[in-house]
Amino acid sequence: MPWLIAADAVLSLHLGFILFCTLGAVLALKWRWIPWLQLPAAAWGVWVEASGWICPLTSVENDFRVRAGVAAYQGDCLGHYLTATIYPDGLTRNIQFVLGAIVLIVNVSVYAWLLRKQARHRS
Repeated sequence: MPWLIAADAVLSLHLGFILFCTLGAVLALKWRWIPWLQLPAAAWGVWVEASGWICPLTSVENDFRVRAGVAAYQGDCLGHYLTATIYPDGLTRNIQFVLGAIVLIVNVSVYAWLLRKQARHRS
């Protein structure tokens, strides 16, 4: 049971990281130091999706699941939990590119808006 709890904790951390990569730029509206953490996280998220790599958190989660006596899954976290639900055929390279582009577009849009807002306040 402790291994399954650990696997679920890693899954929760993974979900939080994915949300931070994708939407964390919004936090920069409140905390000016967030970009120092969020931009590298977003870059990692885009790179993982664009390169086809599997995030190390997926391997850690699967290891805990195997130790708990539960079958590990193949592929990545998004492919297993999210994309498999939305796209029955599973995660493809094209979908990975789209997911990476979404992370990039959301972050560029929020930071561009934030920079314009700061520039107006300085004028």
